[in-house]
Amino acid sequence: MSESAPGPVSPEPESDPAAPAPLAVPRTPTGDAGVDARVARLADADHLRTDGHLGVYEDVHRGLRDALGALDARPDHH
Repeated sequence: MSESAPGPVSPEPESDPAAPAPLAVPRTPTGDAGVDARVARLADADHLRTDGHLGVYEDVHRGLRDALGALDARPDHH
């Protein structure tokens, strides 16, 4: 049996770990339209490279923090 040298092997395409990869995480409505809109904004990260996620997360966090702070500022909240 003769051994032949393998022909050129084309490298397999490497996946880019920073490429957009939708997570499709379900989001359950909270009943508060403002909070739901901020949480829905997390879907924007699905279409961004991972280095763009931080801006979305910080924006959502800021909005949710503001919504919580607004609860303390309401006169009907004791």
